[in-house]
Amino acid sequence: MQKNAVGRYIPDSIKGYGELKPFMGSDFIYPEKQNKTGGIIKRYSLERNKILPSIEDAIKATGLKDGMTISFHHHFRNGDMVLVPVIEAIAKMGIKNLTLAPSSLTEPHDVIAPYVQQRVITKILTSGLRKKLGDIASNGDVEYPVLFHSHGGRARRIEEGSTKIDVAFIAAPGCDFMGNINGTDSTTPCGSLGYAHVDAKYANYVVAITNDIKENPLNRISIPHYLVDYIVKMDNIGDPKKIGTAATRITTNPMDLLLAKISADIIACSPYFKNGFSFQTGSGGAALATTKFLKEYMLKRNVIAKFATGGITSYQVELLKEGLIQTLYDVQSFDLNASLSMKENPNHVEMDSSFYANPFNAGPIVNYLDVVILSALEVDTKFNINVVTGSNGIIREASGGHCDTAFGAKLTIVIAPSFRSRIPIIVDDVTTVITPGEDVDIIVTERGIAVNPLRTDIKDWIKNSGYPIYDIIDLKKNIEKITGKPQPINFTDDIVAIVEYRDGTIIDTIKKIAK
Repeated sequence: MQKNAVGRYIPDSIKGYGELKPFMGSDFIYPEKQNKTGGIIKRYSLERNKILPSIEDAIKATGLKDGMTISFHHHFRNGDMVLVPVIEAIAKMGIKNLTLAPSSLTEPHDVIAPYVQQRVITKILTSGLRKKLGDIASNGDVEYPVLFHSHGGRARRIEEGSTKIDVAFIAAPGCDFMGNINGTDSTTPCGSLGYAHVDAKYANYVVAITNDIKENPLNRISIPHYLVDYIVKMDNIGDPKKIGTAATRITTNPMDLLLAKISADIIACSPYFKNGFSFQTGSGGAALATTKFLKEYMLKRNVIAKFATGGITSYQVELLKEGLIQTLYDVQSFDLNASLSMKENPNHVEMDSSFYANPFNAGPIVNYLDVVILSALEVDTKFNINVVTGSNGIIREASGGHCDTAFGAKLTIVIAPSFRSRIPIIVDDVTTVITPGEDVDIIVTERGIAVNPLRTDIKDWIKNSGYPIYDIIDLKKNIEKITGKPQPINFTDDIVAIVEYRDGTIIDTIKKIAK
């Protein structure tokens, strides 16, 4: 066992992954040079037709067999209708021991849980697990521990070859007869296909699954046809109305709006809030709503943002239209308005996940962020953040771009209610470390804020925000006067998941809960 930089003990190696490197700090391991890997080189006949009659035919054509790796994107979020029928077809064909490597897994994917238990899928690499899949992973019912990565970490893994995709199945809203793809020219748009770009570039085979094969070539191309091997038409690939989940929907919750207002007030007092600043609001209603209150300050002070990035919502689209943001860089469209905006507005730019957050390239866009506003399930007194496991230790959410943006931004603000269901948000040690405290600057709750003592410069301006500032330990004690101190969770020594930091080192493990 090795003790890493956030005090977690990491095994020297683990079944299915081999030797592990412990996390040594957010900017410790960055190789100057890193080789890229690519998909296989193929040559097809001039007469070849890419369009196949069924998913089963596409599976056969790719040569998918036991032990291979398959991938999917999650841009439809809770409206996705592609992953499940593909897994069902694979199971019927008797293929087993697959590695499932989607950009994330959401609630509709619960129904594939039996295929995990039947060992059709034996390894999962993802940024998030929810509901039943989170339960079975937490119980140790996946043959190999689940690997959690960030969005930038996934792009890195694919480009360097740590995740080698044999077949990428890409939900393709807009798709022409050659296999050119976009996420907008469709009756079922999902907007940006940012997480699918790296899959298409580096997978051995790419299958586009669409509900409308267009006879005329697409004018706007996200993924070009020369990366696509096969096309399959389905009745429906996704429901755009279900993209806006609780984590990505514009909130009306009074607590979320209060936290968003506090965050905007803090940003407006910071030296970063000036003409040409850049920002991102992460998932979670309060974080997303911060844009609404920032707008008021931008109008009042005549401040124009150079760009906003990440998952894009109607809030940012509104600011783009009004000239308060010059450019939107969109890796994932969080609602229908954002999807339509990307199609219509040339300043709403689609970006892939490597452009967004891959730490091993010449400079992802997160490195140019002035401010990021993020959410949390738990915060500890060392400012470490947990966004994957709940207060009961069960896997329930996603790593996403949390640690990517926290590292890149000049000012990282994490907002959360002081407690949920009488469980305090600030604890001695988070259940699972996703983002290290060294990259978190300010914690915002409705009962006060805490500033990371590593950021002594913040003290010069934070008092102008008008909100009470506490030492994080004192803030924790104040909250516990209301909630009491929760009993610790008892875990076994069995590791059910490992958490990779964006550079590939291991920042934490998740263990099975003792019954």
